[in-house]
Amino acid sequence: MRSLNFDSSKPLLYLVATPIGNLQEVSPRTIEVLSSVDLVACEDTRVTGKLLSLLGIKKELISLREHNEVSTSKELTEKIKKGLKVAYVSDAGYPCISDPGSKLVKICLENDINVSPVSGPNAALNALIASGLCEDHFYFHGFLNVKESVRLEELRELALKKETLIFYEAPHRIQKTLESMYEILGDRKACMARELTKKHEEFIRGGLKQLSEIDPETLKGEMVIVVEGSSGEIKPIVSNTDIVNMVKTMVESGMSTKDAIKKVSEITKINKNVIYKAYHLN
Repeated sequence: MRSLNFDSSKPLLYLVATPIGNLQEVSPRTIEVLSSVDLVACEDTRVTGKLLSLLGIKKELISLREHNEVSTSKELTEKIKKGLKVAYVSDAGYPCISDPGSKLVKICLENDINVSPVSGPNAALNALIASGLCEDHFYFHGFLNVKESVRLEELRELALKKETLIFYEAPHRIQKTLESMYEILGDRKACMARELTKKHEEFIRGGLKQLSEIDPETLKGEMVIVVEGSSGEIKPIVSNTDIVNMVKTMVESGMSTKDAIKKVSEITKINKNVIYKAYHLN
């Protein structure tokens, strides 16, 4: 289906990217769009309210977060169909990218409402182009799962990708995430970017082993981790279920758990600590 956003009788939703730190990155078009709409839907009304206040814009705000995304999306859809002009913003960067918004877009399109993006900053691309790693082909993964066994499984599935890998992570989970990456991906080249566009913007480049040994107390703010893709020389990919079953089979045959884990490590070429965690977290 073809649809011209700005030459159509259809209603329209704006998706507006907001600054990831430096407010000077607000574009004239962002200000124009936010000034022109009747209602601004947002992830956090406090964050967006502060931004609009700094821009000298006063608008009605409605919160659309992960826990109410479906119900509020339906409510907004009805408002747009009745003629209200609506823009949606997340707290920082682009809506829908590791942030709410995708359900709103889907419901709007299902209701014959056009969707138009308003460009702005993006943490993943900022980190990628300054990382020093290959930018030709990349894979954006966003946040890894907080549960360790699931996180390790995700990394195993990504381990064979030749594209540069891009992740987001919060400071309270950064050390465990980096340790998991080193365990599964090996000591690949990597770059960690934090406080992007802000006064204390920092890029930390090195191997995953080196990054995993950094004092996490020195790592504040949301972070982007950019990791070198696979060179093809990588250990076989084995699922958590396979690992657990292999260890169980050996233990049932009379081998000690310690020896079984060691043997499975030799067979799969996977670090013993990874196998130990997979077995005992099962």
